[in-house]
Amino acid sequence: MTSVPISAGRVVIAGGTGFIGTNLARHLADLGCEVVLLSRNAPKQEGPWKHAQWDGRTVGEWAKHLEGAVAVVNLAGRTVDCIKTPDHCDEILRSRVEATLTIGKALRDIAKPPPVWVQMATAHIYGDPPEAVCDEDSPFGFGLAPIVGKAWEATFAESVPSKMRQVILRTSFVLGANGGAFPKMRMLARCGLGGRVGHGRQGISWIHIDDMSRLITRAIIDDAMKGAYIATAPNPVSYDEFMRTLRRAIRMPIGLPAAEWMVRFGAHYL
Repeated sequence: MTSVPISAGRVVIAGGTGFIGTNLARHLADLGCEVVLLSRNAPKQEGPWKHAQWDGRTVGEWAKHLEGAVAVVNLAGRTVDCIKTPDHCDEILRSRVEATLTIGKALRDIAKPPPVWVQMATAHIYGDPPEAVCDEDSPFGFGLAPIVGKAWEATFAESVPSKMRQVILRTSFVLGANGGAFPKMRMLARCGLGGRVGHGRQGISWIHIDDMSRLITRAIIDDAMKGAYIATAPNPVSYDEFMRTLRRAIRMPIGLPAAEWMVRFGAHYL
């Protein structure tokens, strides 16, 4: 593995104030990096980073942090943890496309852009095949997530300067005790509601937040990493098995099943 120096270098993380971004920032800071988070609002917690405000649409003062940086990591996009109304679906797609276009424009306007751009993407670009195991060459699926995923990656391909190394991480379900969806799932299980949803055979692929931070760091420093990778642990399981394991871990013997309509209704209150 050939690598680029990262210690004492600057890494700019767009959309970096969320669960993945703040964990990544702490990991990079522990390695000696200067970390700059780009977001609309300041982080809700203190940490080893600088914050620069951006709107995800226009190039502004924040772009100066890209000059001479060792990497830019783009995590920006509206959360998908919401009811999929038409407006929300539009925001999910538009926020990702606009942020990627804006980063690309900023990179073209500076004299010394970073050598690598690590781009977040979605493993749900393959759709939801019930039992198929997908790899990077598998055909893309249909529905909202594949539409968003394809547009996101196409925009990245159009926006990234040709001389930059390009890494796309098609990311699965990111698990961690301190954020993301896992605390809500644990809460449901503790209330005895962590049972089968529908037929229970829905597949779940996941990656632990610590592994996600290490993978992004590897993408930054390893010159051999180019192109698209699926960011996931190697052994997916069914939703039924996942929740059964979670209930066992928290010593909850009961897991009431739920019909699909019940999940859609309850999502309004989570």
